[in-house]
This record gives sequence, structure tokens and C-alpha cells, in this order.
Amino acid sequence: MTNTDSIIGIECHVSLNTNTKLFCGCPLIGSEEPNSRCCDVCIGAPGSKPVLNKKAMEYALKLCLALNCKVSNEVIFSRKTYFYPDMSKNYQITQYEIPIGYEGFLEVFGKKIRIRRIQLEEDPAALIHQGNTVLVDYNRSGNPLCEIVTEPDMTSPEEAREFLKRLLTILNYIKIFEIKNCIVKADANVNIKGCERVEIKNINGFKDIEKAIIYELERQRKLLKDGQAIKEKETRGWDSDKGITVFQRSKESEADYGYIVDPDLVPIDISKELVEKIKKELPELPPQKALRYQKEFKIRNEDAEVLANDYELTELLEAAVNRRIEPLFAAEWIRREVTRVLNYSKNELSKTFISKNLLDVLELIQNNKITRQTGQRLMELLIDKDLDVKIYVKENNLEAVSNIKELEDICKKVIKENEKAVKEYLAGNEKSFMFLVGNVMKYSKGKADPKIINELMKKIINL
Repeated sequence: MTNTDSIIGIECHVSLNTNTKLFCGCPLIGSEEPNSRCCDVCIGAPGSKPVLNKKAMEYALKLCLALNCKVSNEVIFSRKTYFYPDMSKNYQITQYEIPIGYEGFLEVFGKKIRIRRIQLEEDPAALIHQGNTVLVDYNRSGNPLCEIVTEPDMTSPEEAREFLKRLLTILNYIKIFEIKNCIVKADANVNIKGCERVEIKNINGFKDIEKAIIYELERQRKLLKDGQAIKEKETRGWDSDKGITVFQRSKESEADYGYIVDPDLVPIDISKELVEKIKKELPELPPQKALRYQKEFKIRNEDAEVLANDYELTELLEAAVNRRIEPLFAAEWIRREVTRVLNYSKNELSKTFISKNLLDVLELIQNNKITRQTGQRLMELLIDKDLDVKIYVKENNLEAVSNIKELEDICKKVIKENEKAVKEYLAGNEKSFMFLVGNVMKYSKGKADPKIINELMKKIINL
């Protein structure tokens, strides 16, 4: 849904899954004891000298290229000065004058959302609130981040949510982000035409980004309707428990941060050879994968795009093809049945047992061991049960009825019991034919293939 009066931009912070921090050798993963993974560089002790993590820079370049960005000729870091307890040196090392990447785009719903800039920066420390006391843990301080800043090209909360979803898919494809150990945080810049921009800080999760923007747009519309248009930029926080945004402060301008080039970090040239090397390392990305699915597997355009833009679904399809399951059948089942049961149960694929057992279900259907209807019931069970589907099918007598003689006998019995429906079908009433097929399915307890029943019924009736 597009709202002509809505203007939305996203600032997204992505943590990179390097082994060590951005400017020192402290590990990203290890002891969770507070302040056990930090050093004089992490806390900015006098005389400490930061040194750029080469792998973090390469990961940032990979992200820039995956998001169709132009790449700068050099990496320059600046100091963003502000006072806050999570930043002991009173400045954050980031990029300001020249970002590592700029002028890119990510396509969402057939529309190009422009990427203004991608920059490397360090993560601040973590604040732990305990009653009236605030503790500081520097284990996170100095972790490598990429900040992705879009132009205000989005016009609906749905677009913003889909943008983040597709961004996460790209991150998974290029392997610079580990869901278990890394995080994505987003700030949303939102305004209604006629109101000044409001920044909503530190929103976690795709659902929350959508909810926060919906709430903020409605709040601004109401203010505008009451003649109280927002005249000054402000920063608000998102309270996910209450489902509201809360005023925090008037928005700072760029000048308030007093950016200066960091004298401890020399400019680093980005050679054309390095860019070409990283380009060659890029995997097949969603647009190319969708085209391949259409050409190689004959998958419909819409299905191919949906699958390619969901990393988990793509992994399921690739695994099915490797298992010699017919690609078109696998794609249609994953696109419709997997998403159906997930939407119905309001669940995430990773929290179910579908991925673990899906290939067995597809194999049983493809080999006519079970019907599609039985497969659908198995999918529903796999939401919260870890079944060995082959054993379950056998123990519960769910094997498909494939004996043609047995099916012919059932068809003849149904025809004899429903002569009126047979006459109506012969007179051109297709609903009557479906009634007959439905009765055969009842007699076979849903274990017969509807396609085989259709063929047998028509053959017997027309004898």
C-alpha cells in the first residue's frame, strides 16, 4: 500500500561477523563476563592507537557491491563527537566526509530504493540498567558495523519492512552477517508532507519497524489535522510493549557532532584490483537467481522472485533439487504450502521442523507414496512436531491408494450409489462430477490421488 503523503527513509546498522573488532584484536565472541573482551583501544585510553581490521573493510566493500553502490577510492575515518556513558572517549570512529560506498539501490516491489551511503563505524558499549543504577559493559565497544542510509524513497510501512527483509537476504547471501551472533538495528526517518522529519531510534525486528512507522504516521496525521504540524526535527524512541513512539530529544544537526578527520587513522587506498577481486567473490544474488529459476526450472516469474528474495526458502529449493526432486513441483510446494502453514501458525521457518523434514515429504509425494492432501497435513504437524515422516506415514496407514483395481471398484461403487449425479454430469454439470470425485476421496479416506480418480471416473462413466 502506497501513501502519497508519507515520506520514509531508513538508517540501518548491521554488525559484521569478523573474528575481531574493527580497530583492535579483541574477539567478537567469547566470554560474556562484563568487560572481559576489551582493551585500551576499545575504551579509548590515552596513547592507544586503532588499526583498521582488513576483513571488516572487505566485508563492507562486498556489501557496497551487492547493493549496487559506487565505491570510494579511499577509506577515511572521522570522529563523531558526543558525550554519552556508552562512549568513554566521547567520540565514535565513523565515516562522514567520504563513505566507503554511495549511490546504490535495492529493488523492492519493483521500485528502486536508493542507497545514499554505506559507512564503516564502531559500535558503542552496552548500557545495563539496574533500577536507578546504570552499568557499562565494553565487550561490545568497537565491534564492526556497517551503516546503510537510504534516500527517503519509501512511502509505506510495508515497503520499509520489505526493504529490511530483502537487505537481510542480501546479507545472508554474501556471508558477512551471522544471524546467531550479529544484529540488525534500524532507525526510521518518518514524516507526513507538511510536517518536519521525526527519527525513530533503535527499532529491532521487521514487525516492529512496520508497527513503529504505522503509529508515527498516524500520530503526525492527527497532529496535522488538529493544526499542530511538527515544525522542528525530533528524535523519538519506540516502546514495543505499548506500541507507541516516545519523545526523547530535539534532533541534532550534523554540525552538533563536530566531525573531524581522525588523526590516528591514515587514509587507505581502495585499489581497482581489490574491488575486482571482491566482485568475483560475490555469489549469485537474488535478481540473477530469480532469472535462473525462470529459465532453468521454468518457475513462474512471481514465484521465482519470491523464492530468490527469501534466503531460507532458496536453501530449501536448492536442497530439494540436489535430492532429485522435480524443481517446478518443489518450487510450487515451497512457495505455497510452506508459506501457508507459516502464515497460518504465525511462525518462523527456523522455529519449526519443516526444514529438517520437508524433503522427505516432497519425496513421498513425488513417488506417489502419499497424496498431496496427506502432505499438507504433515506440513501442519511439522510446525511443532519433529516427525520422521516416513515412519509416521507407515504407522498411521497414510500410504496413498495406488492400486488401480481397488480404485476402479471404489469409483464403480460411487457411480452406482449416485446415478442422479452421473446423469447431471453427462448433461454438462461439472459440479456433479466433483461431487462424485469427492465421494471417492471419502471412501479412500483421502489417500487416493485426485488426478487418477478424475481419469478413472471419466473413463468408467463414458464406457
